[in-house]
Amino acid sequence: MLHVKIYGHAEFIAVRRQQVSDAIQRAGVQELGLPEAGRSHRFLGLDGADFIHPDDRGAAHLIVEIHVMGGRTDRALRAYLLALQAALEDYAGVAPNDLDVILLETPPARWSVRGHIGDDLTLPPEVTR
Repeated sequence: MLHVKIYGHAEFIAVRRQQVSDAIQRAGVQELGLPEAGRSHRFLGLDGADFIHPDDRGAAHLIVEIHVMGGRTDRALRAYLLALQAALEDYAGVAPNDLDVILLETPPARWSVRGHIGDDLTLPPEVTR
């Protein structure tokens, strides 16, 4: 399970919201074994005054903050990040220079999912790969 916040220019998000969401989901399914239908994406479109970034970033600049339940290997998370970068470029037109990703890993004991604490859940094997 991933919870994702996507910050970007409001104009870009208005046009590319679905492509960005699809790219994020595609990488999660491919590299982390997430279910096709399970998405928790929140888009925060900002105007220029509220989205201050280096001058070398363009209109497609995104900051993607991903909250993931702990337990996956560094290798799996690295593969996910690489797949995410490629998918966002291929499907949403976000160049590598316009993408910042922050992956925040939290122990299962600090999650509550559908009324259950994360470490009480029976998780599929792909969560720990």
